[in-house]
Amino acid sequence: MTKASAQPLTLALLFLGVCLLPHKATAFIAGAGGIQRQRQSASTFSSPSPSALFNSVTWNNGNSYGKGDFRFYKNFDEWMKPFPAEDRELYPDMFRIPDGVYEVRMAKPLGIVFEEFEAGGGGVFVAGLVEGGNAEARGIVQPGDKLIGVTAIKVIGAKWERRLLPCGTWDFDTVVGAIGSNDVKWGCDDVVLQFERPGEAKEEEVKKHLDFFEPPFASSWKRG
Repeated sequence: MTKASAQPLTLALLFLGVCLLPHKATAFIAGAGGIQRQRQSASTFSSPSPSALFNSVTWNNGNSYGKGDFRFYKNFDEWMKPFPAEDRELYPDMFRIPDGVYEVRMAKPLGIVFEEFEAGGGGVFVAGLVEGGNAEARGIVQPGDKLIGVTAIKVIGAKWERRLLPCGTWDFDTVVGAIGSNDVKWGCDDVVLQFERPGEAKEEEVKKHLDFFEPPFASSWKRG
């Protein structure tokens, strides 16, 4: 954990200078991860918000890449542990997953049939579950749920990280690449996915939640 990230989040205002841009992930380690494909069917500036402030202290670049508390995403609660109690008191909503959103960890093959909302992008949803597969056995994922976050591995030289990335606008192939990158050789025995259940989530709360995981402009995750 860097010195900056060990301080209360309010101090992050002193060095925040990033703009959040729509993310297009294209450079994950290849691999399908057992997903079945049923059918392939302007940058914006954001004013500083709690999501952006938290985001600014969790990304590693340069010599810090692949090091510290924020190098491997296990689950939401573990990811938030390094933040001090003061931040939890000031920004309680940042330390919970929004209503209507849930996180699930599963081994591959997932046993999920994903389908695009529209050809070439716009995100994917659960079109069905493979009978006897891991997802059906867990009993959490349901047809119609939208995939909004997924862990992915990015390797730079001899260093690597696993991050949860917002994927609500990705195409099918990018989702497949991200899921497949969660390989045992990178210490992954599962894939972490976040889903939004239609009709149960508030759009603004989901957006704020995902903004926290969006790679900043200067991040190597933005450069493909």
